[in-house]
Amino acid sequence: MSHLGFVMLGLFALNVEGMSGGVLQMINHGLSTGALFLLVGMMYDRRHTRLMRAYGGLWKVMPVCAAFFLVVALASLGLPGLNGFVGEFLILLGAFGANRWWAVFATFGVVLAAVYMLWLFGNVFFGPITDPENAQLPDLGRREVLTLVPLVALIVMIGVAPNLFLTPIQPSVQALVEHVNSAVMVMR
Repeated sequence: MSHLGFVMLGLFALNVEGMSGGVLQMINHGLSTGALFLLVGMMYDRRHTRLMRAYGGLWKVMPVCAAFFLVVALASLGLPGLNGFVGEFLILLGAFGANRWWAVFATFGVVLAAVYMLWLFGNVFFGPITDPENAQLPDLGRREVLTLVPLVALIVMIGVAPNLFLTPIQPSVQALVEHVNSAVMVMR
């Protein structure tokens, strides 16, 4: 949910950087959160529980799933080189230009989200196998991997070549910012 709060922060910055970041972050949210939901669903299909305490040590038995989960979790956190970084950076840049205190406040949200996601990842994938049922879990199959590869490819592509996505949205964002600014000037 913090991603959507960031989107709103970018849109309400009412500048090109913030709004471009907000639009891109909506795409990023769909990719990263969609991939995380798919991964959780794949794990649920094997264990039939969503309780985090039922998992632990899965890196040893499901290394392919753990690797996909790690990449998507890091993208969700905004690691440079992955899609989440570009959107969050532009949003913070735009928010800083509009109101420094909102940008500082939003940065704490990024830190809290990172702490939670890393805590979740550590508890589920590292440490000892906490439940004997986990020792026999099958790793991701070919169909599951083929489902996740395009999502991860887009996550990386947006992270390393964001202009492929930012350039097409720039004219619309610029026009919207100009329209809002002219409406504000008329109201004054």
